[in-house]
Amino acid sequence: MNKTAFITGATSGIGMATAKLFATHRISLVLCGRRQANLDSLVKELSAHTKVHSLNFDVRDREAVAAAVNSLPKEFAAIDILVNNAGNAHGLDPIQTGDLADWDAMIDINVKGLLYVSRAILPGMVAKRSGHIINIGSTAGKEVYPNGNVYCASKHAVDAINQGMRIDLNEYGIRVGAVNPGLVETEFSEVRFKGDEQRAEKVYQGFKALQAEDIADIIYFVVTRPYHVNIADLVVMPTAQASSTIVKKQL
Repeated sequence: MNKTAFITGATSGIGMATAKLFATHRISLVLCGRRQANLDSLVKELSAHTKVHSLNFDVRDREAVAAAVNSLPKEFAAIDILVNNAGNAHGLDPIQTGDLADWDAMIDINVKGLLYVSRAILPGMVAKRSGHIINIGSTAGKEVYPNGNVYCASKHAVDAINQGMRIDLNEYGIRVGAVNPGLVETEFSEVRFKGDEQRAEKVYQGFKALQAEDIADIIYFVVTRPYHVNIADLVVMPTAQASSTIVKKQL
């Protein structure tokens, strides 16, 4: 596939798995993240398969986002696929005792970060009247669960932005869709519980959670459909999960 993909949050989890899968199919890659050492390692590994360029920036910093996109070498500047994957959950507190810094982090990364990156990439797609945007949402954007308050709100925002993008970009032939995973075994829970590995591990005990590679497979499937096919909104959960709060565990 003679395409260039721009992937945020590429240094771990779903972003890294997607980058690795895309590389095996010779999709050129712009990999974005905050951990330079992880980016360097990934570039070294994937350069054996495809052309790779890395950008080290924080999606919360709109000036850094714009500068990073504007710095792209000519061979990577025409983005065909944007995977808005960078996201996070911080804390799991009832709203009356929620940590304001956690709220800021979730809104700034999950909502504003997605918007900043999209705003920087979209003019190029509009100019060539083609492109494909994949927004990584969550089942938390489809329902609300106890103590999920602001995280769920941020993912509901992603759901709304995904729909708004599809409407606004329709006239330019740009495909827009969301992939909304349930429980995926990544660093997600470790970040949510601020490094408490024991608490994070319990989230995935007693059942087979989705793996980052499962979501990467789905993303690759979505972006390789014929042009007249747009998978607008996809929800995927492990078989053991029925909703955010109903998971069949064997402990």
